[in-house]
Amino acid sequence: MNTLSEKTRFVTTAEAEKQWVVVDATDQTVGRLSSKVAKILRGKYKPCFTPNQDCGDNVIIINASKVKFSGKKWTEKQYLTFSGYPGGQHKASPAELSKRPHGYERILRHAVKGMLTKGHLGTKLLGNLYIYEGAEHKQQAQSPKEIDINTLK
Repeated sequence: MNTLSEKTRFVTTAEAEKQWVVVDATDQTVGRLSSKVAKILRGKYKPCFTPNQDCGDNVIIINASKVKFSGKKWTEKQYLTFSGYPGGQHKASPAELSKRPHGYERILRHAVKGMLTKGHLGTKLLGNLYIYEGAEHKQQAQSPKEIDINTLK
């Protein structure tokens, strides 16, 4: 007797319907924004979610320079970089990093990268993220739809 009459259907990358989404980061906390963006990139809000495929959407974050941290993280949190040479470890707080070119982009990309899966799939998903410090972006040709990040869980 065949008890398993239906099989689980997995979506491939070619079959996934990828969309372009614009997220406004004005007055959003970095961690909460990053976790929701990571879920959108991964495709967890879609009914066709497949853990080992890229079935998520392309995300454009605008107004990245208007994000905020909770508590004292703006001055006390430390980002570490290492050049590979002796004495090549450098520390920077978000306040220092934001003064550098593309500083807010680095802050958000670092947060989202830590919330994605590690390995080849996470690297590929991070390529679907576009971050802009101002309100304008270069992806108007893709006709992205704007979503309110506060409505997502």
